[in-house]
Amino acid sequence: MFGITPSARLRPSAFYEATLAEGVVAFTTYNNMLMPTSFGQPEAEYWRLIHGVSQWDVAVERQVQIDGPDAHRLVQILCPRQLAGCKVGQGKYVPLCNHAGVLINDPIVLKLDDDRYWLSIADSNIWFWARAIAAERGLRVNVSEPDVSPMAVQGPKAEDVVASIFGDWVRALKYFWFKRTEIEGIPVVLARSGWSKQGGFEIYLMDGAQGSRLWNLVREAGKPWDIGPGNPSFCERVESGLVSYGGDTDGNTNPFEVRMGKYVDLDVADDVVGIQALRRIKKEGVQRQQLGVLLDGDQPVELGFHWHPIYHQGQRVGDLTNCVWSWRLKRNIGFGLVASACAVGDLVEVQLAGKSVTGTLSALPFI
Repeated sequence: MFGITPSARLRPSAFYEATLAEGVVAFTTYNNMLMPTSFGQPEAEYWRLIHGVSQWDVAVERQVQIDGPDAHRLVQILCPRQLAGCKVGQGKYVPLCNHAGVLINDPIVLKLDDDRYWLSIADSNIWFWARAIAAERGLRVNVSEPDVSPMAVQGPKAEDVVASIFGDWVRALKYFWFKRTEIEGIPVVLARSGWSKQGGFEIYLMDGAQGSRLWNLVREAGKPWDIGPGNPSFCERVESGLVSYGGDTDGNTNPFEVRMGKYVDLDVADDVVGIQALRRIKKEGVQRQQLGVLLDGDQPVELGFHWHPIYHQGQRVGDLTNCVWSWRLKRNIGFGLVASACAVGDLVEVQLAGKSVTGTLSALPFI
């Protein structure tokens, strides 16, 4: 057992105290914050997400706010996806790339007003990146981090819980669309989104001092549906084929390699960061692809801190980027970032936990 030394470099979540009261037993770090990863019953927490409703502290999904006369222009320069048709109240999933076409984040872009956007980011400091690009292009914008902390309500019963709080209008909210509203005077943005395939919403708290109060209001409202604490489930996200930026990507990964090609519009303007490199990559041919790996064996194994080599017919063809025991499939599964020549059905060997484990490449998602 060990503790965490408080530091100004490690910020607490607005829901930190509430998760302590819920009995959180493990955290990971993400965007210089602590994100709960277990409340002591991992399998029960998993099945709660699959069959019921789960409440998550995901305040680590920080918002980069871009506002000002050139806000739309900057957001489009950052995003190799066409945003011209994006409406106020709509969100879009986008890959952010550097000038070489390498993926550096995969946020949801939320359009709050014609001149104000949020980038709801994964684990990398896009605030610095956006501010630097704005300065070099001489754009009239302000780039900041607002007081916004998302909480997720996920699972097949999430809609009933959220409707009981805000009203039945939430049932008509389309995926990635959102609306500014409040709960007992607490200002929030409610979005149909979340890092699971089980359905649900994210409640973007806009007053960090109200974190525990908001958590408890949602907790109380969810009692008729047996709501309980949880976290973005590693098992469910792998089963569902959800990519983790920084977990399933390395310093050379481009969007085409990790199934994000449909979010890249190659005909956006030439001044979009990375677009010319992405056009070249697409023309020359993508060298790697992301496939599933079904591992043989009936005992859970763990990937640990590192990727593990994958071999096909004696030749190294890529790496296993994650691995988890699937409670629904009753076997170990993971993602492979492998050569484009590999195919679904290929037999492979993975050097995992000090031994060679056989397996088969498969399509994604698993479920």
